[in-house]
Amino acid sequence: MTADRLSFATEAGLTLPAEGRILLIGAPGDLVSDALPLDRCAVVQRFKPDHDAWARRGVPVGLAPEGTFAAAIVFLPRARDLAEARIATACAAAPGGLIVLDGQKTDGIDTLAKAVKARVPVLGQVSKAHGKTLWFFASGDFAGWARGPAQNGHGLWTAPGVFSADAPDPGSEALLAALPVRLGARVADLGAGWGGLARGLLARADIAALHLVEADHAALDCARRNIPDPRATFHWADATTWRPSEPLDAVVMNPPFHQGRKADPSLGQAFIAAARHMLKPSGQLWLVANRHLPYETTLAAHFRQTEEIAGDSRFKILHGARPLR
Repeated sequence: MTADRLSFATEAGLTLPAEGRILLIGAPGDLVSDALPLDRCAVVQRFKPDHDAWARRGVPVGLAPEGTFAAAIVFLPRARDLAEARIATACAAAPGGLIVLDGQKTDGIDTLAKAVKARVPVLGQVSKAHGKTLWFFASGDFAGWARGPAQNGHGLWTAPGVFSADAPDPGSEALLAALPVRLGARVADLGAGWGGLARGLLARADIAALHLVEADHAALDCARRNIPDPRATFHWADATTWRPSEPLDAVVMNPPFHQGRKADPSLGQAFIAAARHMLKPSGQLWLVANRHLPYETTLAAHFRQTEEIAGDSRFKILHGARPLR
């Protein structure tokens, strides 16, 4: 929620409770919060970088609501099923209380607003900065929107909002097909998601330890269910800052490249830079990327040897060896 949009909402009639706790669900860690009474706020944030940012700001932050609240502000994600689940969580945590929804038009706030208005009277709304804020009192009309982890059509556990929830990602499948038979004993999967790539990696007998590093707690919970292999270790962490206890033989990854709907190649570039610091001098990096993403220059800046080993019109499989020190 932008500060402007919150100010506009206040002028249009939005009044936050003068007493009681206020729950912020999915609030970004860098939220401009001048209009919020942070001393009465608590945050639910399952994305590790934002979770840690709130902790540094001294605001109570957890993975789920604790207790009841006078009001809840929901920051809507791109994924519709996750947005609905957050609204259901807010209504359950603040029964009868004020619920405020905020989201961008590109993330579907207009469609979701229509669905909300079909279930409960909306007290007010404002549009500003390519987004919308609306508010209403919580009711039981949203209990059916509550969702959690579930098995997809392939029998694998996924959750609302996680990447490639319906089926294994074709990019990850292409990467697995291009990898050498032997990767080494100690390997990491950065941005492991619900474990689709890691499941294929663990088919290799030479891997003694596989570190799954994932910032989305919901996705990592699914990976734990999908991968009972004792060689797997799960890390809820930002892959750009995580470091192994010992240098690795290989890093394998299908890095993210979006912030919401906006393509952001700097995410994948940060993954590549981080991998260099995780590897042995003889270590190797293997990654898959969409064909248009500009990763080759970054790869060459961090590895002595780089090449494209496979690909098609959609994907490219890149390899870096001998990380620069």
